[in-house]
Amino acid sequence: MRSTKFAVAALALGLLAACTDQSGPKQDVGTVLGGVGGAVVGAQFGRGAGRLVGVAAGTLLGALIGSQVGKSLDQADQMYANQANQRALESAPIGQASTWRNPDSGNSGTVTPIKTYSNPNGQYCREFQQTITVGGQTQSAYGTACRQPDGTWRIVSN
Repeated sequence: MRSTKFAVAALALGLLAACTDQSGPKQDVGTVLGGVGGAVVGAQFGRGAGRLVGVAAGTLLGALIGSQVGKSLDQADQMYANQANQRALESAPIGQASTWRNPDSGNSGTVTPIKTYSNPNGQYCREFQQTITVGGQTQSAYGTACRQPDGTWRIVSN
């Protein structure tokens, strides 16, 4: 059961990573961010040496999945996803999904805020659920994003 949750979480992190608007080839961005996200997820399992194995496995699995998703989502997909993320995180009421769909690729997704709060640093943060459908396969992930001073949202945990 844990390994299934881990695989789904790592895949979802890779999907989130592939939707960033950073410069550089999308596959490389997906690989790096998927690896980082996988390491974060892997660190949640085990203690001592077991945690180290979880981090290593999470990094590798997240990088692999992020790379594959990065190849799948084209620039237009990323634009649609980023617009939906901004809408949802900035102004959607809790429980209301912001959706996106690329009519050319058929890829789609949703972002749904599930909780709003201020963190100890005074930043406005929102927990959210995100789904992404690529090639008919839907994956979901949970995360938290906080508004940055420039008005953008940064994912702080997945």
